[in-house]
Amino acid sequence: MHMQRHLAHQRKSYEQGQLDEADATAQPLALFLRWLADAEKSKNVTESNAMTLATVGSDGRPSTRVVLIKDADERGLVWYTNYDSRKAQELAVHPQAALQFHWVELERVVRIEGLVEKVSAEESDAYFAVRPLDSRIGAWASPQSQVIANRGVLLANAARYASRFGLNPPRPQNWGGYRLIPDYWEFWQGRKSRLHDRIRYRLSDGHWISERLAP
Repeated sequence: MHMQRHLAHQRKSYEQGQLDEADATAQPLALFLRWLADAEKSKNVTESNAMTLATVGSDGRPSTRVVLIKDADERGLVWYTNYDSRKAQELAVHPQAALQFHWVELERVVRIEGLVEKVSAEESDAYFAVRPLDSRIGAWASPQSQVIANRGVLLANAARYASRFGLNPPRPQNWGGYRLIPDYWEFWQGRKSRLHDRIRYRLSDGHWISERLAP
């Protein structure tokens, strides 16, 4: 009960910014890239590229995890992972997902929803080639989402693949990128008295419609 009382009385006044209709660009991507740049430039925000990815399994059970955005353009938002992982298995059944960025220090949240597809093998190859060597070896060493006996399994795998490939490990065929193609964006800016700003973009007949939502 003591912990419940403590949580119930936590309060914060959101006063760092505002989001008016005049700030809402015609294309949601432009606003997102501006907010992402603000987060990257802020000295207070750590891992501005971290986003929560939500997927749904064949049983209808949702799951979330944090991944890192690696590209964003008019085609969509891209991250990379193991194609045998739980999220990949869920996307194979339900190729729709939701993303969320929460830049706590800026009192901002961005939510994105849409269809998901794999990026091309060429795109995955190009990104894999610029990853640090230990990350490239790690892609081979980790049977992501599978049960393993202990951490020693990962270390042994890493040593074996490092010996096998040296400085030039190729991209594993079960590792690559996904692209979420947005049909829904929501931008949230914290405001005083819990009267937060929420601007939604929804895709209708190929055009983006922006609307203010009540907080």
